[in-house]
Amino acid sequence: MELMTPQWRKSTRSGGNGGSCVEVADNMPGIVLVRDTKDRDGGTLHLTPGAWQSFVDLAKQIGPVG
Repeated sequence: MELMTPQWRKSTRSGGNGGSCVEVADNMPGIVLVRDTKDRDGGTLHLTPGAWQSFVDLAKQIGPVG
């Protein structure tokens, strides 16, 4: 069994000012990982692809905050 390494990418909505940013790794089968770029060792959310898509869809409906 081959173990996969998450390939992290920064959110396209993250600004370049070091503010509120998240990273997502969606290259692994059956799971999407999400973490805070300011605290990469502080914990990682583990979501199903369906739950992640629901979150993204809702975020698009709500729009930018702040």
